[in-house]
Amino acid sequence: MKLLFATLLLACLVLSSSFIEVTMAGSPFCDSKCGQRCSKAGRQRRCLRFCGICCEKCQCVPSGTYGNKHECPCYRDLKNSKGKPKCP
Repeated sequence: MKLLFATLLLACLVLSSSFIEVTMAGSPFCDSKCGQRCSKAGRQRRCLRFCGICCEKCQCVPSGTYGNKHECPCYRDLKNSKGKPKCP
């Protein structure tokens, strides 16, 4: 009985973690735009994470791999807790 319960619990844990990963995935628009934006970044995972946050909030990402933030004022104006630009 304990083995059955442990197996069921493990199966639920695996299924819930895969569900969470899918629901946390960004939109196809943001994923593709941030992939282009962060393609040359030295810290690509970090760039993709923050770009995704900014894209979801602003619904735009500047073109190119750096600069051009004038194309998306919302993206440009988001700041972190220290007052520095949040978006790459």
